[in-house]
Amino acid sequence: MKNIYAQALKDFPKEITDRAETPCYLISEDVIRRNCETLDSVQKRTGAKIMLALKAFALPKVFPLISSYLHGVCASGPIEAQLGSEEFKRETHTYSPAFTDAQMERTVKYSDHIVFNSVSQWHLHRDRIKNSGKHIEIGLRVNPGHAEVEVDLYNPCLPGSRFGVSPQDLEGVDLTEIDGLHFHAMCEQNSDVLERVLASFEKRFAHLIPQMKWINFGGGHHITRDDYDIELLCRLITDFRKRYNNIQVYLEPGEAVVLNAGVFITSVLDTIYNGMDIAVCDCSAETHMPDVLAMPYRPKLIGEPENGKYTYRLGGISCLSGDFIGDYRFDTPLKRGDRLVFTDMALYSFVKNTNFNGVELPSLITFSLEKGTFEVVRKFGYEDYKNRIS
Repeated sequence: MKNIYAQALKDFPKEITDRAETPCYLISEDVIRRNCETLDSVQKRTGAKIMLALKAFALPKVFPLISSYLHGVCASGPIEAQLGSEEFKRETHTYSPAFTDAQMERTVKYSDHIVFNSVSQWHLHRDRIKNSGKHIEIGLRVNPGHAEVEVDLYNPCLPGSRFGVSPQDLEGVDLTEIDGLHFHAMCEQNSDVLERVLASFEKRFAHLIPQMKWINFGGGHHITRDDYDIELLCRLITDFRKRYNNIQVYLEPGEAVVLNAGVFITSVLDTIYNGMDIAVCDCSAETHMPDVLAMPYRPKLIGEPENGKYTYRLGGISCLSGDFIGDYRFDTPLKRGDRLVFTDMALYSFVKNTNFNGVELPSLITFSLEKGTFEVVRKFGYEDYKNRIS
């Protein structure tokens, strides 16, 4: 695999990261373009359509760039659907475990595909869709019966999962109004996992596939990762389409679109000692990097030496006792004002931020080395906090 630190330094040089006021997310349009070119090559080779999963990344500033390659967005509810329809301006596919009547009204207005989680939800809302005057394709999410997600929090196929119907749920059900089936069972995984998931899906639902216009393979495909087996992915899609009369296939990655396309920059505010060296930063794992605590994982830090002499536990500014990012090594002692740059922070980051404790939200900045641009897209302040609670 590539040296991720060397690549990060090339994509996010110090002269660019030093320009940004902290804390902030710094997003590279150049890396997004490279990722989209890779994804587009899969589309062209296989005939599959690839969508951006808004739950992972939703920054309208770069939608024109992404939409020049990808066919649309997949939304996790009516609010994302409206954003996708109004800002991305291509196909909008919407799925949710359940919809209220009011949510369905908005979903119908802004969606091209609506995927239901159960037969009962479809039956409840189908008349509203029929009477909308729009052509909306309808799908059902199914449980493929196989997943290899290591963290239970992110595994949609665990026993007792609320996601997707099983084959027995569809026995005797008239599916003539259903246009497609959707399954999702992957998380940051390679195409060999898809091969096994797809085999299980076909074993359970092959008798229904010939009735469908399309099959959605869901997300979690790490297509733009350096060691991803694109050849296997293309073969799986191409062979699947041949087996089922050239059926349309969709994929909806989120991470793959913006993998390694963003960094998070924070500054040291103070250093203290309590049995070990601790650095308090102007950020928060709890509010700015929630997956660090939820996954959990330790984000990589640009420039961290393998055998640094000084070890610091990096902590945030919220009142949560466990608001720590992790333990990191440094060649020299940290001091107030030192800047730290964490890699791969475009995905599942600012879309999940909160104002817990009134902690300020990080700024959103985009740049392009190729075009020579640097733009502060949004800064947040008191009014953003107040408007969320009053």
